Amino acid sequence: MSRIFLAKAYKKRAISRQRKDHAMKLARCVITSNDVVVYEDLRIKNMVKNHCLAKSINDAGWYQFRVWLEYFGRIFGRITIPVSPAYTSQECSGCGVIVKKSLSTRTHVCQCGCVLDRDHNAGINILNSGLGKAGQALTSVLDTGNASGESTSILVGANLLG
Repeated sequence: MSRIFLAKAYKKRAISRQRKDHAMKLARCVITSNDVVVYEDLRIKNMVKNHCLAKSINDAGWYQFRVWLEYFGRIFGRITIPVSPAYTSQECSGCGVIVKKSLSTRTHVCQCGCVLDRDHNAGINILNSGLGKAGQALTSVLDTGNASGESTSILVGANLLG
């Protein structure tokens, strides 16, 4: 009986280590290959309340990936920007109009003529929103100056949100 218990416990730890290792490697790769990383600020805790998606979300290790992404962003001096997930897949990236659609609708079609895959449209919206936040942070740093009252110079690769 104890051998079976130990085997199950070891298997569970091995899977969690694999998930952690994958999240670390992927986050490090994303951070080192980009100067700015913009991502949706998803509430994983709320998403796993849906019993149909909970197992898949937990197996993917989304939260762990996000934690490592932010950690490596600080370590390598890259900018990581969380963006509110509200209407990212429904807002048209071309004209800004909200086009309501169900989760099963995979193509974004707007009256302005914009036809994109739903995820591609959301990606454009997330990137634009994140770059807008980065621009606001840069403007506020330049406007306020540093503690001595002198103007502040921004270095390439500086962490604006750190």
